[in-house]
Amino acid sequence: MHELTYGDVERAAARIAGRTRPVAVTPAGTGRARLALEFMQHTGSFKARGAWNFLAAHREAGTLPPAGVTIASGGNAGLACAWAARQQGLPATVFLPGNAPQVKADRLRGYGADVRLAGTEYAEALAACEEFARTSGALASHAYDHPLIAAGAGTLLDEIRAAVPGLDTVVVAVGGGGLFAGVAAAARHHGIRTVAVEPAGSRALHAALEAGHVVDVTVDSVAADALGARRVSGTALAAARHADVTSLLVPDEAITAARQALWDERRIAVEPAGATALAALAPGGPYVPAEDETVAVVLCGANTDPADLVRRA
Repeated sequence: MHELTYGDVERAAARIAGRTRPVAVTPAGTGRARLALEFMQHTGSFKARGAWNFLAAHREAGTLPPAGVTIASGGNAGLACAWAARQQGLPATVFLPGNAPQVKADRLRGYGADVRLAGTEYAEALAACEEFARTSGALASHAYDHPLIAAGAGTLLDEIRAAVPGLDTVVVAVGGGGLFAGVAAAARHHGIRTVAVEPAGSRALHAALEAGHVVDVTVDSVAADALGARRVSGTALAAARHADVTSLLVPDEAITAARQALWDERRIAVEPAGATALAALAPGGPYVPAEDETVAVVLCGANTDPADLVRRA
């Protein structure tokens, strides 16, 4: 099990410098909370950071095959992989569950990816991707369970620190745990707490902490297209065992309400996963910051069809 270090994140930051967009941060409107608008990143999610770091590191090592790169994804990681591959002149083959949002499949094709549908869950798309990598020679990337992917995601934390002096706590959504593992490694280095938030119906990290090891979980959540991993990475579990990490669950109703509030109050359209961290701080939610606590909440993705938000507004 790889314990991600701040050194891993620093090396990733050097690779992605000038290639990704620095995160914008804005007041949340209550107390000392801030919103980190990472949904404005290339491809609409934080995943661009890890995808660029992964391919750049392989280019440095001379291990990029002519067959290009392949990945299985609920959508966002595939978008990031396809974007980074196109930027670096590589073919990309992306495997999606058959129920992935059409908006994500369409955008993947717009980035030039060869999109293939397999099964109805991420795990089934992953199995098809692994078989394709074996037979084609393509480099297999991963949506979250790779140290280069997680380290790239972790570069977000130092950008938030630069924008939020005196940051005490960062709140992130967890699916497979790539963003969480990277951010937690960087946060720990700076003495900052990390709050990991999962949908109650997609609780791979929470279940692993309860069991003491990585376990498979049933996935049933409004945020499953992005936070629908059946199991969390070993790297994420290792990060969550530190005392400076808190693991929380939020119901789908809170996620939906937080997403709607972002649209109604700010005209910010994020996918349910992008509102999951914020749901933990909603009135009645499981995380109540101290009066003097400075908190940054990561809004991590916006690859969604906003039609349902507009209809309800």
